[in-house]
Amino acid sequence: MQTFTEIDHSLLQLFNGGSSLFLDNLAVTLTNGLTWIPLYLALFYIVVKNNETMKQIMLVVACVCVCMILADGVTDYIVKPAVGRLRPLNDEIVRCSLHIVDGQYDNSFSFFSAHAANTCCVAMFFSLLIRNRQLVMALFGWSAVNCWTRLYLGFHYPSDVLVGLLWGAAVGFVVYMAYLQLYLKLYPNYNYVSSQYTSTGYNHADVDVVLVVLLATVLCAVMQALWVFV
Repeated sequence: MQTFTEIDHSLLQLFNGGSSLFLDNLAVTLTNGLTWIPLYLALFYIVVKNNETMKQIMLVVACVCVCMILADGVTDYIVKPAVGRLRPLNDEIVRCSLHIVDGQYDNSFSFFSAHAANTCCVAMFFSLLIRNRQLVMALFGWSAVNCWTRLYLGFHYPSDVLVGLLWGAAVGFVVYMAYLQLYLKLYPNYNYVSSQYTSTGYNHADVDVVLVVLLATVLCAVMQALWVFV
């Protein structure tokens, strides 16, 4: 256990911030859930646009809510209080070896990362739902960026993030399989054969909208991080 802890601390120092004011500002912006509201709206848009009935739309929305409840609820209300691991920035011994960005503080526990679990469960669910290679790469890249911010800012150890990713991926997969069973009972004709749609019936043009929104959000975050130098 001592060896594992030392490795965890060493890996954290590789990802933790340094002397870059730009990266400090960028990490703070990207770790804020409000930053990603445009992405959430874009994902809601593609669900509404590519499902014909309110029943279909509400089924997807309900499954996403279940994903978030399981990913976030188990993390914050069961595992974190039970384990009681201090965040790196709250541990006086570990904190001395880290770069802590001014104004960043969270008095909740560290194990495991809700950011990692939440973003990974969303990425997994929508990747399976839509089945588009570019979207899969973009969503899991988005999840990875959020994980990086938690390490950079000293909110989590690498092991917190890794377990969070595994839990989020498992939740997203299980919820999607439940969604698929329910969907097939309602609409048995599931396969789409067209260059215009993915195999699950989502328009490639609408997928491009989500990708553009995600890219635009990241660019806005970069511009905001650069604003301090103006």
